[in-house]
Amino acid sequence: MDDAGQQLSLLQGFSAPVKSSKGLRAAAVLPVAQVLIDSSLPHLDRLFDYLVPVELDERARPGARVKVRFSGQELPGFLVRRLEIPSTAAKLSFLGKVVSPQPVLAPDIADLANQIAARYVGTVSDVIRVAVPPRVAGVEKEFDPAPEPPARTTEPPPAQATDPSARQDAAFDHQSADLLADYCNGGGFLERLRRLEAPRAVFTSARGYGPRAWPHELADVLLAVHGMDCGAIVVVPDQKDLDRLEQALLAVLPKQEFARLNAEDGPTPRYRNFLNVLHGRVKLVIGTRAAAYAPVKDLALVCCWDDGDDLHIEQRAPYQHVREVLLLRAEQSRAAAIIGGLSRTSEAQRLVRNGWAQSIHPERTMLRQITPRVINTADSYERERDPLAVKARLPGAAWRAAQEGLKAGPVLVQVARTGYAPNIACQQCREPARCTQCQGPLAKAGRDAVPTCRWCARPANSWHCQYCNSQQLRVSAVGAGRTAEELGRAFPSVPVISSAGEHIRATVSDASAVVVATPGAEPVAPEGYAAALLLDGQSLLSRESLRAGEDALRRWFTAAALVRSAKDGGKVVITADDQSIVGQLVRWDAAGAADRELAQRQELSLPPSVRVAALTGQPTTLKQLLERAELPSTVRVIGPAPLPESPQERLSATEEVNVPDQRILVFFPYSAAAAVTSGLRSARSAMSAKKTGGSVQVRCDGVDLI
Repeated sequence: MDDAGQQLSLLQGFSAPVKSSKGLRAAAVLPVAQVLIDSSLPHLDRLFDYLVPVELDERARPGARVKVRFSGQELPGFLVRRLEIPSTAAKLSFLGKVVSPQPVLAPDIADLANQIAARYVGTVSDVIRVAVPPRVAGVEKEFDPAPEPPARTTEPPPAQATDPSARQDAAFDHQSADLLADYCNGGGFLERLRRLEAPRAVFTSARGYGPRAWPHELADVLLAVHGMDCGAIVVVPDQKDLDRLEQALLAVLPKQEFARLNAEDGPTPRYRNFLNVLHGRVKLVIGTRAAAYAPVKDLALVCCWDDGDDLHIEQRAPYQHVREVLLLRAEQSRAAAIIGGLSRTSEAQRLVRNGWAQSIHPERTMLRQITPRVINTADSYERERDPLAVKARLPGAAWRAAQEGLKAGPVLVQVARTGYAPNIACQQCREPARCTQCQGPLAKAGRDAVPTCRWCARPANSWHCQYCNSQQLRVSAVGAGRTAEELGRAFPSVPVISSAGEHIRATVSDASAVVVATPGAEPVAPEGYAAALLLDGQSLLSRESLRAGEDALRRWFTAAALVRSAKDGGKVVITADDQSIVGQLVRWDAAGAADRELAQRQELSLPPSVRVAALTGQPTTLKQLLERAELPSTVRVIGPAPLPESPQERLSATEEVNVPDQRILVFFPYSAAAAVTSGLRSARSAMSAKKTGGSVQVRCDGVDLI
């Protein structure tokens, strides 16, 4: 039979095997495989039909890794589904190879990847590259895919949503402590969760250390889900938080009852844990970014912890945020959702204000029992007693708190920057010191170290100021190394511990010590710190970012939550001038701070009250993209504007004149989001297919864009 007859027979639903010119015969049942090719090209972001040869019939299962011939090349991909008739009248080729019959791309994850690609104007392949870990052939021998005959279908199967009423409750030996019940609305959330009513909440914890800290609160919720024989996913920002959560879980559950998905653990353990989850051997998953895509069976709960941390943002296209991925999964699987943290983001508060989620937060009586006393050295009371507090990096109140705290235990000192002297300037005219070769900023790695360029790493042995010709330098920004050195001299009888840069400590003992740490690198003391000094507050607040205040407050809450309660003598001293932001920490009102921030953003029509997309590329290409996208009238377009020159571009600059990339910001309401993202995605695909213009990078809802 010729190719036309072959296509006609398939279109008419005939299931008789068809023989190709190479002797290959198509499978009798569901002979058409729809394959997603692993390619980042926008115009290839769709399913392609291939015939399944009889020889590969058993191994060619939906979700399996395959290789196919495309445009004269052999490309990898995933077999998404099998059909009775093709979706196109074009001539079909045969599958080249089934790399592995393991159904690593579950149907619900494939559907989720499509939703994420649509939301972030990306390609499905880029999302799946994050969702499915690299293959380790040796591990697959431990798992039998147990193939089942696929059901006949001519339509793509719908997303499999789990019916809560069909889940079977199961008793479990361990009893939940219901730590969330201590919070406002926490008890009600747990009751609804046990009834599988898929509650949604934004949870603000106030406990950073001890046996009732946030890892134990999350472990308690996971234990409740496990007792119902359901699945759950908890995603945390980094390995330090993941280790804490794992230790809390091990206190209530055997290790084999949950899986840890983290790229830092290595490819073999990660892939083994992934397959354990895929085959239903484990239903509880904890991990970092990629764990949000774990193919958990009977999913009943998803949780994103500390959603304000930048580590939750994927660094590769389409730059999706874990919070949004898990919210889509909650909708897809009709599962409960928790967005939690020691502070609260404006994005999470928007969910509360819109009624999508309820707020779980500590009552004032609870806060008075467990939080430390917070002292602001910039308020009027402290300034009257210490007029030099505004200029001093360590005001008198901070010194007194450190001296008193060291009598009772460790003292935490949070500084904004790593290194010794990350910024230096001319002693005479105060101009920042720059490299004479590339104009990069100079820094010092130690007291007697030679100034070195932070861009090109060239030493500045004979530096002189280009403005006043002075050769004297001064430190304009103090890092963790310099701070530790100064505190070591101030408290010579007490050890100084540093946790910054590449040397981050997870824990410290309860013995007296000065612990100098950068934001996010604070070790945990088992009984809490006796005091904490939050330095460089003004430096954190003066960053050129819309989120500077919100990020600073999140870092302060994270550090302050590690300090003992006021009734146990715990004190937190902060040095910053912004009374409106610092006041939220003094009152310990994370929810109020987020609500105030969101209200200000709504007045100015800034994210997260609206969505934003950043389009980066050549000016002519950006113009073509906007014309093809046909954006709604409710869209606000700002730009194009030139991008700031990066250190790499400065170093690699040549005499050849090139047109630099420019950026356009597109602000659009949520009501028009589907039309905007669909228009941009279609325009990128059309331009890619016709090879008109260059490429355009699209980033949606990037926190560093404004």
